[in-house]
Amino acid sequence: MTQAMNDWAGYREKLGAVLGDLAKINPDVLRANDVISHAAPKPQTLDAKTRELISLAVAVTTRCDGCIAFHAEAAKKAGASKEELAEALGVAIALNSGAALVYSARAMDAFAASS
Repeated sequence: MTQAMNDWAGYREKLGAVLGDLAKINPDVLRANDVISHAAPKPQTLDAKTRELISLAVAVTTRCDGCIAFHAEAAKKAGASKEELAEALGVAIALNSGAALVYSARAMDAFAASS
């Protein structure tokens, strides 16, 4: 077993506890997030593994450690391989590169329009 960069299991547990506290104070927010999180067409056309790989790629692009912690575990449980994860993360890396390129054009445009 390789050593993790973070204690992801401990982080998931702590995050779950803090979110549980938030749910006691504002249950509607957590309930609404749960509804959104589970919204999918019926019947679902993507399998659980694919959904979790997409979730991890999005979590990387949005820099959400909590999302990474939960969806990494879910992806592994859904049968995702390290190679499949690497491919999904490659898509996330490419997307971030593309977004930086597009926003570079915006920066160039803003610079040109400046006095």
